[in-house]
Amino acid sequence: MSDAIHERVQAALDKVRPYLQGDGGDVELVEITADGVVRVRLTGACKGCPMSQQTLKGGVERMVLKEVAEVKRVEAV
Repeated sequence: MSDAIHERVQAALDKVRPYLQGDGGDVELVEITADGVVRVRLTGACKGCPMSQQTLKGGVERMVLKEVAEVKRVEAV
């Protein structure tokens, strides 16, 4: 994926990051695949949290899909 898409994905993650950090967690961009899959790593309190899948889909993925039309989905690694 292009640098512009990478920057837009990072900007979308930056928008959701304060909510994660408020609960002691964070999100880290790992990669963006050629077919539009964003891979992220949840860290801090988010890592291993029973609600992490809901956080990923309801917060992180929703924001990234809203901000970057080229992205198809977001996965945790």
